[in-house]
Amino acid sequence: MTNPYEAFIPLKHRTGIEPEHTFWEWENKRVHIARRRREAPVRVIVVHGLGTHSGALWPLVAAIEGADLAAIDLPKTPLYDDWLRLLEAFIPSEDDGRPLILIGAGTGGLLCAEAAHRTGLVAHVIATCLLNPSDQPTRRALFRFSPLTRLIQGRLRNREIPVTRVLNFSKISRSPALSKLCAADEFSGASKITWGFLASYVQHKAKLGAVPVTLMHPDHDLLTPVELSLRTLSRLKAPTDVVMLKDCGHFPIEEPGFTTMLETVTAVIARNS
Repeated sequence: MTNPYEAFIPLKHRTGIEPEHTFWEWENKRVHIARRRREAPVRVIVVHGLGTHSGALWPLVAAIEGADLAAIDLPKTPLYDDWLRLLEAFIPSEDDGRPLILIGAGTGGLLCAEAAHRTGLVAHVIATCLLNPSDQPTRRALFRFSPLTRLIQGRLRNREIPVTRVLNFSKISRSPALSKLCAADEFSGASKITWGFLASYVQHKAKLGAVPVTLMHPDHDLLTPVELSLRTLSRLKAPTDVVMLKDCGHFPIEEPGFTTMLETVTAVIARNS
């Protein structure tokens, strides 16, 4: 079946490549990983953020050349720290001696930076955002309300809420049609998340190390303005680089930024080959 997100990718970058669907067992959970296996000198793992999944990102991932690719689906868990523990286990389980690059989309950016620090097995992190959840301006930009408003009522920790009530999906893309697709997607906007997970996310204090980070940020991102990511980037004690994706929204599909994104990833892969 054709991936509906493929239609939003610039025509010259559409690959039509379907992923190989594989699974990995972690703490009694069956974790889905979409792959494109290649005998390449570098491996890439792509990590999504809140409100999306590997299927939505796959048409972007499939356009990457020169690497063995894997896009992981983070499962529903009680706490944000569970996602970190999962990546901390997954990264060494895949280690085969080749350099590893992590690519984090949205809130997956900081997740990748911290997982790289925890494992010590990552050569480079690329992120479209670096959002510090404990930063009040970031909370105000990202969420429709403060998840902490319900935290004091413990009985609500396990209650689920639709992701569309948490994130403003009208700001996901500059394309209204893509925003609508994301909002209606059963694995994206139409999925649900618990109050407890949200509370654990905004209370999380990230510990970041010295792994090189490239921030490639959309310059028309209405959901997470670049200033929020730059605040986090300034905290890093590591080599950093900033690349702006011209004319791109939070979900970066516009040109010329899309081509810039692929060129940036290709350059990082080449430097680590």
